[in-house]
Amino acid sequence: MIEYPEWLANVIHVPKKDGKVRVRVDFRDLNKASPNDDFPLLHINMLVDSTEGHSMLSFMDGFFGYSQILMALEDMEKTSFITKWGTYCYRVMPFGLKNAGATYQRAATTLFRDMMHRDVEVYVGNMIVKSQDRANHLATLERFFERIRQFRLRLNPKKCTFGVTSGKLLGYMVSERGIEADPDKIEAILDIPALRIERERLEAFWVDFSTSANLLLD
Repeated sequence: MIEYPEWLANVIHVPKKDGKVRVRVDFRDLNKASPNDDFPLLHINMLVDSTEGHSMLSFMDGFFGYSQILMALEDMEKTSFITKWGTYCYRVMPFGLKNAGATYQRAATTLFRDMMHRDVEVYVGNMIVKSQDRANHLATLERFFERIRQFRLRLNPKKCTFGVTSGKLLGYMVSERGIEADPDKIEAILDIPALRIERERLEAFWVDFSTSANLLLD
């Protein structure tokens, strides 16, 4: 608990699609005062291009990935937020800080530095292991799990898929065949009913058109 914080933020409630509520802290003032971290995120099109064409894929997601990175001791108090029980701060990196994504990407790039862009691709919390055959894929997965065990990185089992030939990646479907649109993203377009015109109305239109044309010619 923090008694006299220099920075203090409010808690906000964000409704989720499943009817539950996500609790977030409004760090807008702190973000305005924070310098930008320009560590580059991999361009989505480059990540998708480098993933397609592989016959074996595994998709993994970090379990509350941001919360697996400890805050610097001198910066914990800056994340203070107020509740009806008192004022608290984060000991781990919270969601909502403008440099959280860059910080997580830097950590993941450092963790998989010798595997990146060859066997593993990482986009913040999204991690992909890719191989051309089953034997190599199992060996790469073993190295991957040894690495995350070494650094105590936890995964969300509900969002992990292992040893598949295709899968969803950042709004696309990737596979050995190539890149396709995610069906869920274009479902609304596919469900639009085809334009239909009643036959009687169409025939009446042509009759009126022909009559008008004949009158003009006469």
